[in-house]
Amino acid sequence: MTWLIWRQHRTEVGVLGLLVGLSGIALLVLGTQAHDLFPGGAARCAGEAGFTDACTASFRLLDDGYGFVENLLAFFYLVPVVIGAFLGAPLLARELEDGTWQLAWTQAVPRLRWLTAKLAALAGVTVVLTGMFTAVLTWFRQPFDAWEGRFQYDAFDLEGLVPVTYALFAFGVATAAGAILRRSLPAFGVAFGAFLAARMAVALLARPAFATPLTAVEPVPAGGSTGRAGPGFAGWTIQHGYADAAGRRLSSSEYHALEAAADRAGTNLNQFLHSQGVQQFMVYHPADRFWTFQLIESVLFVVLAAVLIGVVVWRVRRRLI
Repeated sequence: MTWLIWRQHRTEVGVLGLLVGLSGIALLVLGTQAHDLFPGGAARCAGEAGFTDACTASFRLLDDGYGFVENLLAFFYLVPVVIGAFLGAPLLARELEDGTWQLAWTQAVPRLRWLTAKLAALAGVTVVLTGMFTAVLTWFRQPFDAWEGRFQYDAFDLEGLVPVTYALFAFGVATAAGAILRRSLPAFGVAFGAFLAARMAVALLARPAFATPLTAVEPVPAGGSTGRAGPGFAGWTIQHGYADAAGRRLSSSEYHALEAAADRAGTNLNQFLHSQGVQQFMVYHPADRFWTFQLIESVLFVVLAAVLIGVVVWRVRRRLI
């Protein structure tokens, strides 16, 4: 069985392995240069207590020299779906397209054992390839995470546990679509669309509600520029704005009216807001919830993948034809 599975899927595994390998090498080269900007390690600069002139200068060099690379990381959001769908779509669809299922299911190996072996082998490859890529990318992003935190979308969705579970979900969708549609290319397209829809729904709607967000409120400082209350850059800001002295949150039009009143009075905006008792607030999730949120989201996508694999098993037990 192992030899047969390799023969059937060696092209997909080889192509994906090559892409992951080349991407990993590029990230290692660029990451080494980025890490060298922090002689003592970027972690020592994390948090305001560790900020020094040297740290600020290193972060400025990081942004100037490698900020474009961080922007390109947006394309890596698609790596899990490419790996999972590229391996899952042909798993059953190719057998059905070519008619080889009739031979495979009449051999000594029972069809459920045949299916289990294929699912385990290709899901394993999905986990290994995605895990390797995620490990290199997480290491590459360490200097950026020290500045921005790991709750930003370009960090949370690319690091930790969730990329592997995203890939398993894409694998499950593609395999189920292949079993139903019986064509590899349409199955890949369905997996791609379902993956994006699920990811966006979870990130925008479900993830903020994984835990009750905290709220930080503090008076607008009388001098300097208005800043944000709360944990700074390391946490995940859900909402921020201004409230009056009684704690009622101001609308944008009310805030702009205060700005206009400060202009008419010829007063510094901060001083004017402070004199009016205006407060600034921020609703946020603290940075120490990162792994809790990762685990919750990972479990969610693993359950979805398991349900989809259950659909595949059900279809095969009914012989599909």
